[in-house]
Amino acid sequence: MTHFLKSAALLLCLVLVGCASTTPSGQTDTYTLATTPSAPGVRNDNSAPGLRNPIYPSGGLRALPSLTLSSLPVHALTPPANMWDRIRLGFAMPDLDNDLVRDREQWYATRPDYVQRMTDRGGKYLFYIVEELERRGMPTELALLPFIESAFNPQAVSSARAAGMWQFMPATGKYFELKQNMFRDERRDVLASTRAALDYLQRLYGMFGDWHLALAAYNWGEGSVSRAIAKNKKLGLGTSYLDLKMPMETQFYVPKLQAVKNIVADPDKFNTFLPAIGNHPYFQTVEIRRDIDVALAAKLAEVPLSDFRALNPSASKPVLLAAGTPTILLPWDNAEVFQANLEAYGGSGLASWTAWIAPTTLKPADAASRFNMSENELREVNNIKGRMLIRAGSTLLVRRDSSVLNDVSNHVADNGQLSLAPEVVLRKTSVKAGKKDSVASLAKRYGLNAAEVARWNNVSASAVFKAGQKVVVYLPARASRAVRAAPSSKAARSSPGSSAKKAAKVPARKKAVVAPKKTAPAKKK
Repeated sequence: MTHFLKSAALLLCLVLVGCASTTPSGQTDTYTLATTPSAPGVRNDNSAPGLRNPIYPSGGLRALPSLTLSSLPVHALTPPANMWDRIRLGFAMPDLDNDLVRDREQWYATRPDYVQRMTDRGGKYLFYIVEELERRGMPTELALLPFIESAFNPQAVSSARAAGMWQFMPATGKYFELKQNMFRDERRDVLASTRAALDYLQRLYGMFGDWHLALAAYNWGEGSVSRAIAKNKKLGLGTSYLDLKMPMETQFYVPKLQAVKNIVADPDKFNTFLPAIGNHPYFQTVEIRRDIDVALAAKLAEVPLSDFRALNPSASKPVLLAAGTPTILLPWDNAEVFQANLEAYGGSGLASWTAWIAPTTLKPADAASRFNMSENELREVNNIKGRMLIRAGSTLLVRRDSSVLNDVSNHVADNGQLSLAPEVVLRKTSVKAGKKDSVASLAKRYGLNAAEVARWNNVSASAVFKAGQKVVVYLPARASRAVRAAPSSKAARSSPGSSAKKAAKVPARKKAVVAPKKTAPAKKK
């Protein structure tokens, strides 16, 4: 048996040696692979007679030349552990150095409590914003812009109605497809507003080719900056950020950002403490498939309600609509907790609120009575103030009855709006009937219902009044005061109510503001 194994081994060696071939003198070695048949209709480059695919280039292996690495940028294999370091690495905007920058540096450096609050808030969002900036190849200084706009408060609202941590005006938000309706305002949404802000900044940089001018346009409006540049060109003046004549707010805008950048670059120089922010995600998105109360969602996620609202600031109502808000943001470690608790939840329902469309114009009290709610509760949840009427077609948030099985539809969740009108206050007024005046003629003169005029005066709808007879009518407060103040003259007596009719005429509306065409509206706050 041993003799047989030795013979087999020797035979195998001879076979292998026989497979090696030598090439004729003057030819180079060629290493080949066996060819395979081509698929039908596919050309095989090695199908020609005598050709095979080489494993290595003709001539065999050759030594690689040594590489000189000293002239090439080398990135560390370990990413920055701290977000501040990561932001510093991405600084790419030209620095601004003037007295306004020094002034803002001093302002921030002498307010450590303010800096602490806004950096604590910003810690929730910085990782996501920097990720988006790096993905787009934009300077990471822009991650500091919400410090200037809103102190990183996603609920911030300016006196000019700019909202969110990026401070979008309503019209600008609509231009960049941020939904604003009864149930949510995406100008406050962390993901949507960041996407829109970076889209806008990229657009402005493409227009002006200069980040300082782009930032000025973000604050002042692209049209304003373009006109200022054109004016300086006409006068033969410079057109840089520092050359343009701008409002005081815009003059300070870039210096504010530069001051924050300088503090982040070297906090010790300004005796400023920056809280540690890890270079990792703070939140992740979680899908919701049913309408759910905000308070219940926070409870199932096991996070404080204030923290939940900080990550989901666009949800201004007490309920999240799955059709309009298909995902929510939760702290990274709480996302799985929420999903597990949601699956195990055994309550009767996830949402105690739903949407209702008013079929007719009605008072808040009348709407509340339909859903076993107090008027105050309905006013508070729908933000209805003063003596207002709810117009027909308006969408209201109301208590959800156990018999309501369906969630709010996509159409209502995306388009629901509340439209209000001032409630008209009627006052009891006496007018003198003219010659041949009747219930019908007085009702027509004052724009009233003839049956109501008859009821107010305890007469039939076909009754005719005597000349000079006092007739009771209920008129809007302004009109009733005008009737009482009307001069007693022959003309007034011969045409009773004529002055009241003029006084009661609705004043002309102010000229409507026409929405601009599809150009980004000014950002001015």
